[in-house]
Amino acid sequence: MANKRVLSGMRPTGKLHLGHVVGALNNWVKLQNEYECYHFIADWHALTSDYADTSRIKENRIEMMVDWLAAGLDPKKSVMFVQSAVPQHAELHLLLSMITPLGWLERVPTYKEQRDNITDKDLGNYGFLGYPVLQSADILMYKGNYVPVGEDQVPHVELTREICRRFNSFYGDVFPEPQALLTPVPRLPGLDGRKMSKSYGNDISLSDTPEEITKKIKVMMTDPARKRRQDPGNPDICPVFDYHKIYSPDETVQTVDRECRVAGIGCIDCKKWMSEALLENLSPLLQRRKEYAARTSEIQDIIADGNQKARAVASQTMEEVRKAVKLS
Repeated sequence: MANKRVLSGMRPTGKLHLGHVVGALNNWVKLQNEYECYHFIADWHALTSDYADTSRIKENRIEMMVDWLAAGLDPKKSVMFVQSAVPQHAELHLLLSMITPLGWLERVPTYKEQRDNITDKDLGNYGFLGYPVLQSADILMYKGNYVPVGEDQVPHVELTREICRRFNSFYGDVFPEPQALLTPVPRLPGLDGRKMSKSYGNDISLSDTPEEITKKIKVMMTDPARKRRQDPGNPDICPVFDYHKIYSPDETVQTVDRECRVAGIGCIDCKKWMSEALLENLSPLLQRRKEYAARTSEIQDIIADGNQKARAVASQTMEEVRKAVKLS
């Protein structure tokens, strides 16, 4: 699969947390051993919602690269770069926006969903409406064959495929149609049972210390119907048990599943066992993160090298695009 390319990115809008590890980074680490991988820090995408305050984007880019390396991404196996350091993305975005029907963008499921749910920011701008086109440019620039996504992101990949087909129908077969590479994502809720998010204040950050993680788990939500120690619980609706299923040994998972239902154990013991298993699993990542965070110049070199590699590919792609559109 070495000749097949995978393309994916993340917006540097804040610190990464366990949800990013389980939902994306663990999968990226596996993919880099099977495909030619390009992963970018999507700082232009961050502007679609954080355009009014860009003060932390630069810092967040460094923090994100530290987290990626700590999670196991290898600059010898994956090209890791910053989106805005490759200006060809903006040029391809412009050209693709010329051929993308407005109705295609308005029907993207997350467009209306986020406009309804994110009420503290004005999202009535072209950048927010048109970000799927920029996303398409990000993917097509590297002629990505696969885009690792969860099921909720499949419509974005399908839109890229439609834009790809439309471009090729006008100007010739320049781009391959990318395919969604569905990522099986275990359920990892936040501390309050909702989706883990820094904006909800319910996250376990990769920059947290073991002591901070232990403290957060102690106040983590459990089965809301279990109010007293002697009340039987239901692990199926308990966020703590979701963590057990990912991080604890099978024997512990079976014990918790059985004893919780008959009030054989209390929530304090359940959380303690989970906390120990989680920290044991995270220990190598947390240690690597601490080491990388102290090597700022090395991080900057990795980013610069990735930017250079990405620009080389992007320059070649844009030569083909300009020639196809007869703008060369």
